[in-house]
Amino acid sequence: MTMPAVYFSHGQESGPWGSKIKSMAAVVEKLGCRTTSVDYQGIADPTDRVNKLIAECANVEEPLVLVGSSMGGHVATAAAAKVGAVGLFVLAPAYYMPGYESLTPPAPDMPIAIVHGWNDDVVPVENSIRFAKECNASLHILDADHRLTANIDDINHLLTRFIEVLVEN
Repeated sequence: MTMPAVYFSHGQESGPWGSKIKSMAAVVEKLGCRTTSVDYQGIADPTDRVNKLIAECANVEEPLVLVGSSMGGHVATAAAAKVGAVGLFVLAPAYYMPGYESLTPPAPDMPIAIVHGWNDDVVPVENSIRFAKECNASLHILDADHRLTANIDDINHLLTRFIEVLVEN
């Protein structure tokens, strides 16, 4: 497989080039991946964000890996099959949120890695455990809070390995 394009989806309160995305983008660019971070600022509705991601990915020619954090994880998951992604890597994804359980997208049929913090006070870690169990995703639970910023080295290692394995297979 040729090196994938990696499209990042940020969380509800952050922006397209926050510190985590900048760090992850630098790591995957060193692997030879092209990166893009979609700007969802001013778009509150998750469905509108999913539609924007689908539109942004419409003309991607390389294999596509979606990376999302929090609401961006939900968005990336919902769009993954529709854009023909070859992999999904999500951080503290907003799955099964109270009052929005039915909005949790079905797991796409592709390699999925989930990274979550034990001490997440925004999205319960149990939500990622449940999702991972239902679709046999790889699950990495770290000593971290929702933002996971203190764990960026671990995340970069996991993302690098995720992409290397995709390319090898």
